[in-house]
Amino acid sequence: MLDFGGTLTPETLRMLACDAAVIPVVMNGTGQPLDVGRSKRTIPDGLRRAVAARDRGCAFPGCGRTVSWCEVHHIRPWQDGGPTALTNCVMLCTTHHRLLHHPGWCVQIRDGLPEFLPPCWIDPDRVPRRKPLAHLINGP
Repeated sequence: MLDFGGTLTPETLRMLACDAAVIPVVMNGTGQPLDVGRSKRTIPDGLRRAVAARDRGCAFPGCGRTVSWCEVHHIRPWQDGGPTALTNCVMLCTTHHRLLHHPGWCVQIRDGLPEFLPPCWIDPDRVPRRKPLAHLINGP
């Protein structure tokens, strides 16, 4: 229940919690993040740059949204103990971010890259799908 009397679904609440902004992380003298405590879930700038360099925009197969149109998503939810780390983050556009907050689709990091497992009603074998990354295939 919201302050003004409206209600939200659990899926919407989880997405709002995922997207919520919170206070800064512990930084060193040069401005690099040293620690992301359990009371904070923000993605430090250095980590966002690392995810952006790896994913080059929305990592969902077939999506062409660029980095500026994307958010960094915790694969294992932060509130469930998921770390704020490159191995637990993926860059997604708003559409695909919402998709992952509904039952069915899953994302995991394998061999350092994100891959998506479709729901059983799309693919009964749940064969992982990965976006081809030209910068890794053809070099820089």
